[in-house]
Amino acid sequence: MGLRRGTQQAGRGIQEPAADGDQAVELRGVRRQYGRGSSAVHALHGIDLCLPRAGFTAVMGPSGSGKSTFLQCAAGLDRPTGGSVRLGGTEITGMSENKLTALRRSRLGFVFQSFNLLPALTVEQNILLPMRLAGVRQDRRRAAELLARVGLDGTAKRRIGELSGGQQQRVAIARALVTRPDVIFADEPTGALDTTTAAEVLSLLREAVDMLGATVVMVTHDPAAAAYADRVLFLADGEIADSLPRTSAERIAARMTALTAPAYAGAVA
Repeated sequence: MGLRRGTQQAGRGIQEPAADGDQAVELRGVRRQYGRGSSAVHALHGIDLCLPRAGFTAVMGPSGSGKSTFLQCAAGLDRPTGGSVRLGGTEITGMSENKLTALRRSRLGFVFQSFNLLPALTVEQNILLPMRLAGVRQDRRRAAELLARVGLDGTAKRRIGELSGGQQQRVAIARALVTRPDVIFADEPTGALDTTTAAEVLSLLREAVDMLGATVVMVTHDPAAAAYADRVLFLADGEIADSLPRTSAERIAARMTALTAPAYAGAVA
Protein backbone atom coordinates (compact mmCIF):
# COMPACT_ATOMS: atom_id res chain seq x y z
CA MET A 1 0.00 0.00 0.00
CA GLY A 2 1.52 3.30 -1.05
CA LEU A 3 1.31 6.86 0.15
CA ARG A 4 -1.95 8.47 -0.89
CA ARG A 5 -2.77 11.66 -2.41
CA GLY A 6 24.36 10.11 -16.69
CA THR A 7 25.21 9.90 -12.75
CA GLN A 8 28.41 11.48 -11.29
CA GLN A 9 30.70 9.34 -9.16
CA ALA A 10 32.26 10.32 -5.87
CA GLY A 11 35.54 9.50 -4.19
CA ARG A 12 39.14 10.47 -4.66
CA GLY A 13 39.67 12.04 -8.07
CA ILE A 14 35.98 11.97 -9.01
CA GLN A 15 34.12 15.28 -9.30
CA GLU A 16 30.96 15.93 -7.29
CA PRO A 17 28.39 18.65 -8.03
CA ALA A 18 29.16 22.01 -6.43
CA ALA A 19 27.40 22.66 -3.14
CA ASP A 20 24.41 24.96 -3.34
CA GLY A 21 21.05 25.62 -1.73
CA ASP A 22 19.54 22.50 -3.26
CA GLN A 23 21.83 20.18 -1.30
CA ALA A 24 20.34 18.33 1.68
CA VAL A 25 23.61 16.76 2.84
CA GLU A 26 27.15 17.98 2.18
CA LEU A 27 30.31 16.22 3.36
CA ARG A 28 33.67 17.84 2.69
CA GLY A 29 36.88 15.98 3.44
CA VAL A 30 35.16 13.94 6.15
CA ARG A 31 37.46 11.55 8.00
CA ARG A 32 36.69 9.37 10.99
CA GLN A 33 39.38 7.60 12.96
CA TYR A 34 38.91 5.43 16.03
CA GLY A 35 41.86 4.96 18.35
CA ARG A 36 45.45 6.08 17.88
CA GLY A 37 48.81 4.81 16.77
CA SER A 38 49.23 1.37 15.27
CA SER A 39 45.82 0.25 16.55
CA ALA A 40 43.94 3.14 14.92
CA VAL A 41 41.01 2.27 12.67
CA HIS A 42 40.40 4.66 9.75
CA ALA A 43 36.68 4.24 9.12
CA LEU A 44 36.32 7.13 6.64
CA HIS A 45 39.00 8.61 4.37
CA GLY A 46 38.21 12.14 3.19
CA ILE A 47 34.63 11.73 1.94
CA ASP A 48 33.49 14.49 -0.44
CA LEU A 49 29.82 14.29 -1.30
CA CYS A 50 26.69 16.34 -1.99
CA LEU A 51 23.22 14.81 -1.86
CA PRO A 52 20.32 16.79 -3.38
CA ARG A 53 17.03 17.61 -1.74
CA ALA A 54 14.00 15.49 -2.65
CA GLY A 55 16.22 12.57 -3.62
CA PHE A 56 16.59 8.97 -2.48
CA THR A 57 20.18 7.76 -1.99
CA ALA A 58 21.16 4.22 -1.00
CA VAL A 59 24.56 3.50 0.54
CA MET A 60 26.02 0.01 0.19
CA GLY A 61 29.31 -1.70 0.86
CA PRO A 62 30.87 -4.82 2.33
CA SER A 63 31.13 -5.29 6.07
CA GLY A 64 33.66 -2.83 7.49
CA SER A 65 33.40 -0.49 4.49
CA GLY A 66 32.39 2.49 6.65
CA LYS A 67 28.72 2.79 5.68
CA SER A 68 27.42 2.89 9.28
CA THR A 69 30.07 5.46 10.22
CA PHE A 70 29.11 7.46 7.13
CA LEU A 71 25.47 7.57 8.21
CA GLN A 72 26.35 8.46 11.81
CA CYS A 73 28.64 11.32 10.75
CA ALA A 74 26.19 12.60 8.13
CA ALA A 75 23.34 12.58 10.66
CA GLY A 76 25.30 14.27 13.43
CA LEU A 77 25.23 11.14 15.58
CA ASP A 78 29.04 10.93 15.53
CA ARG A 79 31.64 13.65 15.12
CA PRO A 80 34.15 13.31 12.29
CA THR A 81 37.86 13.44 13.07
CA GLY A 82 38.31 15.91 10.22
CA GLY A 83 36.31 17.69 7.53
CA SER A 84 32.90 19.30 7.65
CA VAL A 85 29.24 18.25 7.47
CA ARG A 86 26.31 20.46 6.45
CA LEU A 87 22.66 19.48 6.76
CA GLY A 88 20.10 21.57 4.92
CA GLY A 89 22.72 24.28 4.51
CA THR A 90 23.61 24.35 8.23
CA GLU A 91 27.17 23.59 9.29
CA ILE A 92 26.94 21.06 12.13
CA THR A 93 30.57 20.00 12.58
CA GLY A 94 31.37 22.39 15.41
CA MET A 95 27.93 22.46 17.02
CA SER A 96 27.54 21.87 20.76
CA GLU A 97 25.84 18.63 21.74
CA ASN A 98 22.74 20.53 22.90
CA LYS A 99 22.39 22.30 19.56
CA LEU A 100 22.98 19.06 17.69
CA THR A 101 20.29 17.33 19.72
CA ALA A 102 17.84 20.15 18.98
CA LEU A 103 18.67 20.00 15.26
CA ARG A 104 18.17 16.22 15.11
CA ARG A 105 14.80 16.51 16.84
CA SER A 106 13.44 19.25 14.61
CA ARG A 107 15.11 18.78 11.23
CA LEU A 108 16.03 15.11 10.87
CA GLY A 109 14.00 11.92 10.73
CA PHE A 110 15.25 8.43 11.53
CA VAL A 111 14.06 4.95 10.56
CA PHE A 112 15.91 1.99 12.07
CA GLN A 113 15.86 -1.76 11.58
CA SER A 114 14.56 -2.26 15.13
CA PHE A 115 11.83 0.42 14.72
CA ASN A 116 12.81 2.15 18.02
CA LEU A 117 9.20 2.79 19.01
CA LEU A 118 8.13 3.16 22.65
CA PRO A 119 5.71 0.36 23.65
CA ALA A 120 4.24 2.37 26.55
CA LEU A 121 2.94 5.00 24.10
CA THR A 122 0.11 4.80 21.60
CA VAL A 123 0.72 4.92 17.86
CA GLU A 124 -0.23 8.61 17.78
CA GLN A 125 2.02 9.43 20.74
CA ASN A 126 4.97 7.70 19.07
CA ILE A 127 4.46 9.69 15.88
CA LEU A 128 4.20 12.98 17.77
CA LEU A 129 7.20 12.26 20.01
CA PRO A 130 9.71 14.27 17.89
CA MET A 131 7.45 17.33 18.21
CA ARG A 132 7.12 16.81 21.94
CA LEU A 133 10.88 16.47 22.38
CA ALA A 134 11.50 19.53 20.21
CA GLY A 135 9.17 21.57 22.39
CA VAL A 136 6.76 22.48 19.60
CA ARG A 137 2.99 22.08 19.46
CA GLN A 138 1.99 18.48 18.87
CA ASP A 139 -0.07 18.48 15.69
CA ARG A 140 -2.58 15.63 15.97
CA ARG A 141 -4.03 16.51 12.56
CA ARG A 142 -0.58 16.03 11.03
CA ALA A 143 -0.27 12.65 12.78
CA ALA A 144 -3.66 11.54 11.47
CA GLU A 145 -2.75 12.65 7.94
CA LEU A 146 0.49 10.65 8.04
CA LEU A 147 -1.23 7.57 9.45
CA ALA A 148 -3.65 7.69 6.54
CA ARG A 149 -0.77 8.10 4.09
CA VAL A 150 1.05 5.02 5.37
CA GLY A 151 -2.12 2.93 5.37
CA LEU A 152 -2.74 2.85 9.13
CA ASP A 153 -5.81 5.05 9.41
CA GLY A 154 -7.76 4.22 12.57
CA THR A 155 -4.79 2.91 14.60
CA ALA A 156 -3.92 6.13 16.45
CA LYS A 157 -4.99 4.88 19.89
CA ARG A 158 -3.57 1.37 19.58
CA ARG A 159 -0.46 0.26 21.45
CA ILE A 160 2.68 -0.57 19.53
CA GLY A 161 2.62 -4.19 20.72
CA GLU A 162 -0.69 -4.73 18.91
CA LEU A 163 0.92 -4.06 15.52
CA SER A 164 2.86 -6.35 13.19
CA GLY A 165 6.50 -5.63 12.36
CA GLY A 166 5.54 -4.10 9.04
CA GLN A 167 2.94 -1.89 10.69
CA GLN A 168 5.46 -0.76 13.28
CA GLN A 169 7.88 0.27 10.55
CA ARG A 170 5.07 2.24 8.92
CA VAL A 171 4.58 4.06 12.22
CA ALA A 172 8.34 4.74 12.29
CA ILE A 173 8.15 6.26 8.80
CA ALA A 174 5.21 8.47 9.85
CA ARG A 175 7.22 9.54 12.91
CA ALA A 176 10.22 10.36 10.71
CA LEU A 177 8.05 12.55 8.47
CA VAL A 178 6.08 14.39 11.16
CA THR A 179 8.42 17.40 11.52
CA ARG A 180 8.88 17.75 7.74
CA PRO A 181 12.62 17.11 8.17
CA ASP A 182 15.46 18.16 5.89
CA VAL A 183 16.62 14.54 5.67
CA ILE A 184 15.37 11.09 6.68
CA PHE A 185 18.20 8.71 7.55
CA ALA A 186 17.24 5.04 7.29
CA ASP A 187 19.56 2.34 8.67
CA GLU A 188 18.69 -1.11 7.26
CA PRO A 189 14.96 -0.25 7.51
CA THR A 190 13.82 -3.59 6.03
CA GLY A 191 16.34 -5.85 7.77
CA ALA A 192 13.75 -7.30 10.17
CA LEU A 193 10.95 -7.67 7.61
CA ASP A 194 9.87 -10.39 5.19
CA THR A 195 10.24 -9.76 1.47
CA THR A 196 6.65 -8.66 0.82
CA THR A 197 6.48 -6.33 3.82
CA ALA A 198 9.92 -4.94 2.98
CA ALA A 199 8.73 -4.02 -0.51
CA GLU A 200 5.73 -2.19 0.97
CA VAL A 201 7.94 -0.21 3.35
CA LEU A 202 10.41 0.68 0.59
CA SER A 203 7.54 1.83 -1.60
CA LEU A 204 6.50 4.18 1.21
CA LEU A 205 10.00 5.66 1.38
CA ARG A 206 10.08 5.98 -2.41
CA GLU A 207 6.73 7.74 -2.45
CA ALA A 208 7.72 10.00 0.45
CA VAL A 209 10.37 11.34 -1.93
CA ASP A 210 8.16 11.47 -5.02
CA MET A 211 4.95 12.77 -3.43
CA LEU A 212 6.04 14.65 -0.31
CA GLY A 213 9.43 15.95 -1.45
CA ALA A 214 11.28 14.13 1.32
CA THR A 215 15.02 13.42 1.18
CA VAL A 216 16.03 9.87 2.11
CA VAL A 217 19.52 8.49 2.77
CA MET A 218 19.38 4.75 3.36
CA VAL A 219 22.12 2.32 4.38
CA THR A 220 21.33 -1.19 3.19
CA HIS A 221 23.00 -4.50 2.36
CA ASP A 222 20.12 -5.55 0.09
CA PRO A 223 20.35 -4.84 -3.67
CA ALA A 224 16.55 -5.17 -3.94
CA ALA A 225 16.17 -2.35 -1.41
CA ALA A 226 18.82 -0.21 -3.10
CA ALA A 227 16.93 -0.53 -6.40
CA TYR A 228 14.27 1.84 -5.03
CA ALA A 229 16.82 4.66 -4.76
CA ASP A 230 17.63 7.35 -7.32
CA ARG A 231 21.32 6.72 -6.76
CA VAL A 232 23.40 3.99 -5.15
CA LEU A 233 26.75 4.81 -3.56
CA PHE A 234 29.26 2.03 -2.91
CA LEU A 235 31.72 2.37 -0.04
CA ALA A 236 34.90 0.34 0.29
CA ASP A 237 37.66 0.82 2.87
CA GLY A 238 36.20 4.12 4.03
CA GLU A 239 35.98 5.68 0.56
CA ILE A 240 33.24 6.11 -2.02
CA ALA A 241 34.41 3.61 -4.59
CA ASP A 242 31.58 3.75 -7.11
CA SER A 243 28.12 5.06 -7.92
CA LEU A 244 25.12 3.97 -9.99
CA PRO A 245 21.98 5.82 -11.05
CA ARG A 246 18.66 4.10 -10.36
CA THR A 247 18.86 0.62 -11.78
CA SER A 248 17.89 -3.01 -11.24
CA ALA A 249 18.68 -5.13 -8.20
CA GLU A 250 20.62 -7.48 -10.49
CA ARG A 251 22.94 -4.76 -11.71
CA ILE A 252 23.46 -3.47 -8.17
CA ALA A 253 24.27 -6.99 -6.97
CA ALA A 254 26.77 -7.41 -9.80
CA ARG A 255 28.48 -4.16 -8.85
CA MET A 256 28.64 -5.28 -5.20
CA THR A 257 30.19 -8.57 -6.29
CA ALA A 258 32.85 -6.70 -8.25
CA LEU A 259 33.43 -4.39 -5.31
CA THR A 260 34.13 -7.24 -2.92
CA ALA A 261 36.27 -9.25 -5.34
CA PRO A 262 40.00 -9.34 -4.49
CA ALA A 263 40.86 -8.00 -7.93
CA TYR A 264 38.66 -4.89 -7.50
CA ALA A 265 40.67 -1.79 -8.23
CA GLY A 266 38.43 1.19 -8.80
CA ALA A 267 35.10 1.70 -10.48
CA VAL A 268 33.65 -1.09 -12.59
CA ALA A 269 32.52 -0.21 -16.07
